[in-house]
Amino acid sequence: MINNDVLRSIRYMLDLSDIKVVEITKLADPAFPIEKADVQAFLKREDEDGYAECSNSTLAHFLDGLVIYRRGRDESRPPRPPEKRVTNNVVLKKLRVAFELMDVDMHQLVADAGFPLSKPEMSALFRQPDHKNFRLCGDQLMRHFLKGLTLRLRGEG
Repeated sequence: MINNDVLRSIRYMLDLSDIKVVEITKLADPAFPIEKADVQAFLKREDEDGYAECSNSTLAHFLDGLVIYRRGRDESRPPRPPEKRVTNNVVLKKLRVAFELMDVDMHQLVADAGFPLSKPEMSALFRQPDHKNFRLCGDQLMRHFLKGLTLRLRGEG
């Protein structure tokens, strides 16, 4: 999925203000250069004036910040550098950690959104990319996962 769409979906799902998105992003790295105007540009549609593409670095910092925002900072571990390339699989992993989702929860979320997956299909999404059973998460699955998570958190579609 396009990074802007992921950011837009998560912002809606959690009912976050533009300032809160900036604060969450800065939880991962206080020196990361992002302002309210940047967030507003990321949230615009591609055909709107002022649209800006959300970079992999920005989305990675936001997702890392979201984990800290939802679960707290783990002082026992050194901070991990953000991913250079944010794929749908990375987004799934980060959201799974941020919302403390178990396998059962993951299956229920996609099923609630009308896209049931088998256990092997789901576990293949979380494997290392060099594993023989690794599977890329497609845009359609990501959209259904985000929809299912939104249904759970907001109680609407």
